[in-house]
Amino acid sequence: MKDSNTWQNKAIGAWLAALSIFQLYTATVGIYQPRIQRGIHLLFLLPAAFVIFPASTKKHYKKVGIFNWILAALSILPPLYIIYFYERLTERLEFVDDVLTIELVLGTLMIVLILEAVRRAVVPAMAYLIIGFFVYLYAAPYLPGVFYSKPIAFTEIIEMQYLITDAGIFGSITGVSATFVALFVIFGAFMEVTKTGQFFTDLACRIAGKSNGGPAKIAVISSGLFGSISGVAAANVYSTGVFTIPLMKKLGYRRTFAGAVEAAASTGGMLMPPVMGAGAFVMAEITGISYVNIVIAAMLGSLLLYASMVVRVHYMAQRLNLTGVDEKDMVSYRQILKDSYLLVPMILLVVMLLKGYSPFMAANVAIAVVFLISFLKKETRMTPSRLFETLRLAGQNMIMIALACAGAGMVVAIVTHTGLALGIATVITNWSGGHLLPAMLLVMCTSLVMGMGLPCTPAYIIAVTIGGPAMLAMGVDMLPAHLFVYYFAVLAGVTPPVCVPAFCAAAIANSPPLETGFEAFKLAIVGFLIPYVFVFNKALLMQGTALEIITVTLMIFLAIVFFASALSRYFFRPLNRVLQAGLFVLAGFTTFICAKPGLLNSPMVRLLGALVLAGIVFHPLWSKFRDSNKINPEPNA
Repeated sequence: MKDSNTWQNKAIGAWLAALSIFQLYTATVGIYQPRIQRGIHLLFLLPAAFVIFPASTKKHYKKVGIFNWILAALSILPPLYIIYFYERLTERLEFVDDVLTIELVLGTLMIVLILEAVRRAVVPAMAYLIIGFFVYLYAAPYLPGVFYSKPIAFTEIIEMQYLITDAGIFGSITGVSATFVALFVIFGAFMEVTKTGQFFTDLACRIAGKSNGGPAKIAVISSGLFGSISGVAAANVYSTGVFTIPLMKKLGYRRTFAGAVEAAASTGGMLMPPVMGAGAFVMAEITGISYVNIVIAAMLGSLLLYASMVVRVHYMAQRLNLTGVDEKDMVSYRQILKDSYLLVPMILLVVMLLKGYSPFMAANVAIAVVFLISFLKKETRMTPSRLFETLRLAGQNMIMIALACAGAGMVVAIVTHTGLALGIATVITNWSGGHLLPAMLLVMCTSLVMGMGLPCTPAYIIAVTIGGPAMLAMGVDMLPAHLFVYYFAVLAGVTPPVCVPAFCAAAIANSPPLETGFEAFKLAIVGFLIPYVFVFNKALLMQGTALEIITVTLMIFLAIVFFASALSRYFFRPLNRVLQAGLFVLAGFTTFICAKPGLLNSPMVRLLGALVLAGIVFHPLWSKFRDSNKINPEPNA
């Protein structure tokens, strides 16, 4: 990000703060007509991308430069036209009425500017991916089979990308960014300024700091809590990793493992309600399923993913005989209790959502509560300057999400307009032979490839547009089908060779990036299995009886223990290769049973699972009791 001189910094700060105020205003009194709401959203954020983000990461300018100011000024014109002429655009017949020359010029300019802004502010890979789909538009008439599409005129391309509101730049995906997501980004900025992220770290340190490998558990817990509101895995790494990674290294973890723990935990935050990296809002828009139902369905799987990381780092700490954090390095219980009021906004947000209030109402109330409780401490008090900085930060955090959604909307327009999505769904169905499991494997690979190097939300949008129809064609219900794709779009962040959060963590840990990525992949391995389970067993989505939900939860936890033990080569004691392989087999077999509800819920399996879990839980207690008796034998009577 560029260094700006004083007037530039104030100008762009005021510009972004004005957008945040607009988003709060519309969330309070009601949103505008789609073209106006989305147009104003991009009218503010697209120019900001050229002012804030440099054209090359190799350069760092002290001044914005005249060329970037020109791009920023030009980027105002296309959204301004959409806003000003919204009535005429609403009344025109799509793909029937002629596209005006001025619309062709502004539409072309908008597409080019969005591509450049995405390259700067999101990731270059996404810009190249979008360009690849545009190339496909012109190559499709010459391609065979499902990849064929009739020639599409240039005017039609501009119309579907610039003038319509069901897809393209100003489509429904951008609509989600301009309403729900923007409001929760503002909420996250308020939470960040009031130092809630630091409280999460202190709380995690107090909960798990003294146990074996406490720093790694701190990283997992704090990253999960902070990631649930931050929405960006890389930002999560930098927010919590600067504290947790050096602490893990100091107490004996390998640099690679320390970076991997932070990367995996930060990426998992995108699966953690209530925000889920904006995925829950986009999913609600696409599927028509309520936001609350999506959050409830996603909760259990995300908690089990974090449980798997905690168990893994625990066994690794026991194998390496690592200690925890010293008492003097932790915040006192009294201070934690005093600062616990910082959790009130998040708790209130979740309660209001579960009570049936709209996300607008819940987020607005939560933001108001954060504002009020900020006055309880002098260092967090929302003075005019701090409030301005918070609104500026919120606006800046919206840039990447808004541009990513606009770019993803462009891809969705191309895929749906050409029929490519249905064609790929047909290919997946044919290649899988009509069997669900092979089809799921193909959709998983599609989601991972689409998600490599992209933020999770646009990766999910693109992947579900291509892979979603195939899942639905195989008989999978809407919610598990979309959550399945979303899981792998998120987990692409820890899937080598392109795993941006792992690379960020490696930079902090000073470890080999690719090696850190592979280690993070192993830490998140349970996340690759959970989607397969909930497709076959909806109890994992909180859909079933209480006994069925408890059964699948405990049995997956059993599989987690087996996987963690095998990967760590430790299960109450160091393991040889044979026992390690045996635990891998047990883990796979237990996971397979979890995906078979009829078998899983049989009395025999429940009894056997309960006995094994009881043995795992009570074995350390028995060992500790036995060892204490050996050290202090009772005197003879």
